[in-house]
Amino acid sequence: MASITAIVPSVRKAGRFDVLVDGRHEATVSLEIIERMGLAAGRAYDALRADVEREAALLATYDRALNMLALRARSARELRRQLVKKGEPADRVDAAIARLVAAGLLDDAAFARQFARSKATGAGMSRRRIQQELARRGVARDVGDGAIADVFAEEALDEGAVVEQAARKKLRSLKNLDAETRNRRLYAFLARRGYDLDDIRHAIRAVAASDIDPDE
Repeated sequence: MASITAIVPSVRKAGRFDVLVDGRHEATVSLEIIERMGLAAGRAYDALRADVEREAALLATYDRALNMLALRARSARELRRQLVKKGEPADRVDAAIARLVAAGLLDDAAFARQFARSKATGAGMSRRRIQQELARRGVARDVGDGAIADVFAEEALDEGAVVEQAARKKLRSLKNLDAETRNRRLYAFLARRGYDLDDIRHAIRAVAASDIDPDE
């Protein structure tokens, strides 16, 4: 009859523990699993095997999700799509995401606000372009719209001022070009950020007429 011979800290995964059965590695688990299942050296293992394997598999998917979030913030839908694409079973992915949401580690509204603030204040994107990017990342339309509205209100952003600021910033890299080429490239740059034609024309006229040196 197989029995647990030791439970030791994992050398490969910090904060995890390796369960050794008859001296061989059987599963990698968390302290919570150990306590909940009453795992201990000397305990018979055969009756526990299926449950431990299931818990270890769920934990492995959860840890993979955590690692992906550590690299870059994601929406719940985007994270689910990427995990399944990497070969994780859908039921384990759903369990991992539910756990992350319950722990407050996965929050679409918070992600949307962070993304919207970065793109509006840093990249000079329009409301429409930000909404498109959030939708592409799996954020629901109402959540995205709310986040964008909050950010523009909190940062006191006026879209006309934002597009003009983006134009001035881009102009620094175009100052050595002739006026026709400079305006064409500036137009393309602003169009890619989702601004309407009228806003783009107004911004280009404003920076062209300005007495401010783009280097200042």
